[in-house]
Amino acid sequence: MKFFADTADIADITELADTGLLDGVTTNPSLIHKSGRKFVEVVAEICKLTDGPVSAEVVALDHPTMMKEAEILRKIADNVCIKVPLTIDGLKTCKALSDEGTMVNVTLCFSANQALLAAKAGATFISPFVGRHDDNGFDGMKLIEDIRLIYDNYAFETEILVASVRHPIHVLEAAKIGADVMTAPPAVIKALFNHVLTDKGIAGFLADWEKTGQTIV
Repeated sequence: MKFFADTADIADITELADTGLLDGVTTNPSLIHKSGRKFVEVVAEICKLTDGPVSAEVVALDHPTMMKEAEILRKIADNVCIKVPLTIDGLKTCKALSDEGTMVNVTLCFSANQALLAAKAGATFISPFVGRHDDNGFDGMKLIEDIRLIYDNYAFETEILVASVRHPIHVLEAAKIGADVMTAPPAVIKALFNHVLTDKGIAGFLADWEKTGQTIV
């Protein structure tokens, strides 16, 4: 499973990149707003920190303007992935960009039927929002299972990018189902390291080491 960071925070992206765990980055208008910086400037800086796909989202709702925005965004760097909403105009844009060899991430997916449409439009990634799905009384992981089954049935090459990941269990369940990618806030990715027995083991080893009176350096 590929790990994408869902953030526009340069410090967090740099830290994760240094671990070797970072396979890409996803951004959206809300994350850019939170950064307090200019959109194109932030995306350009992120693209220098990872060789993987960096999702940059269009904000227009009509196909012609989406294409104009995408033209600007994909010139930032070769690893920019254009992010479009799962609407008719969004899928028109997805088809046009995919035909030109541009990576496309179709976002705001909440049903398997929507994911099927995105795959037929040539999406590189489909982003089902499991956390928001759960929030509204649906089973986010069942959605991932359904999409995985459909994509496998027809050998679609679109990668399932599990989004709106809220906690490590989402990551675990998505990996068990066979999702291709997960994108999560840096705090959720860092939480994957945590286990009480790991902490307890380290404390025990350090206590015993201190009793030896030795140093390594």
